[in-house]
Amino acid sequence: MTLTLAENFRAIFYTPFYLLKTLGLAEQAGLDLKWLPPGSPGGAIDAVKNGTVDLTWGGPMRVMKDHDTTPSNGQSLLCFGEVVTRDPFFLLGKKTLGRFELAQLRQLGLAQVSEVPTPWLCLQADLRDLGLNVTEIEASLVRGLSMPEQIQALKAGTLDVAQVFEPLASELLTDPAYQVLYAAHTRGPTVYTTLICSQEGWTKNHAAFTVLHNVLRTLQTWMHAQTPAILASHVQPFFPELSAEHLEQAIARYLRNGVWAISPEMSKRGFDRLSYSLHSGRFTRTQIDFASCITPLDPIHN
Repeated sequence: MTLTLAENFRAIFYTPFYLLKTLGLAEQAGLDLKWLPPGSPGGAIDAVKNGTVDLTWGGPMRVMKDHDTTPSNGQSLLCFGEVVTRDPFFLLGKKTLGRFELAQLRQLGLAQVSEVPTPWLCLQADLRDLGLNVTEIEASLVRGLSMPEQIQALKAGTLDVAQVFEPLASELLTDPAYQVLYAAHTRGPTVYTTLICSQEGWTKNHAAFTVLHNVLRTLQTWMHAQTPAILASHVQPFFPELSAEHLEQAIARYLRNGVWAISPEMSKRGFDRLSYSLHSGRFTRTQIDFASCITPLDPIHN
């Protein structure tokens, strides 16, 4: 059985996919998994819809947006195989801010992630849940900075709060002047990354997808029994620009925070939280239903 899998952009929170490749687990299960190189965030979605590739990985956000804007047909997107089960982003700032509460963002300069929409949409929902006025916070929001540029602005004193993921968080926190102000994983389950296929793709490849789903289970069981150092040694070739120390620190933080799923079945609770966040931020017109977006590999459960 052969599947083409298009990588999403390179990121440490995608470590389970890199382990899948380096360990050769799919091939051991009888799958010929052809990997296509990474592109821009979500760049392979059109290829999945038109059948050029079988699979990509990414946020169910893209599946929800597809269901919100496009009539259901064979190209409609589906997701299966939960891999990132909690939000991997952080708010960082100086320790001089003291014991931080999200309400302080009303008086601070906050930058939003510009590369992808989900981190800011999820943070907005957290703010609304606290009864905070997001419009008020948006008035001083710094837009358009890449995550590395956010770190530069934070160090230059032109920004109070940066919104970033690993390894930028661990790299900055080597400086004792900085702290994690808010870790988005503390929100609880928020399905952040899955495999994505089309309805036609599911019909064509459901047997191979079932094998891959089971391979993910094997991988997840294995990786949660390993040390960060072992996991880092396997994925170091994907991050040649990082020191082994920083890569291990980043992986350790994600493991400690429960960012990676322990099984491939998607959490309805986590899916619904993401759907709520996208709808409350007006990214989707309706709150997208879990059952309409999943394959039969992910039965409804909490």
